Amino acid sequence: YEQEVKAGKKREHYGEAAALAAGAFAMYEAHEVKVDPEHARTHKIEEEIAGVAALGSGGYALYEHHAVKTTERREDEVEGKKHHHHH
Repeated sequence: YEQEVKAGKKREHYGEAAALAAGAFAMYEAHEVKVDPEHARTHKIEEEIAGVAALGSGGYALYEHHAVKTTERREDEVEGKKHHHHH
């Protein structure tokens, strides 16, 4: 389980980094729309693609986060630990 948790956390961090990078690129392209009106259409398309990539990467990071938590819970159950859920 420990290796699975480590690998999941690493993938989660990669997803976060990719979301951050894609979001930054989307912001850069949004700025370029204003600075370079001659190529505004191209910049707008690239901004939207980067935005979708950021959203997808963020979703992947969230998925991995939940997968790690599930794995940790399973490991705790095997070891006999109890989880208390607070709502």
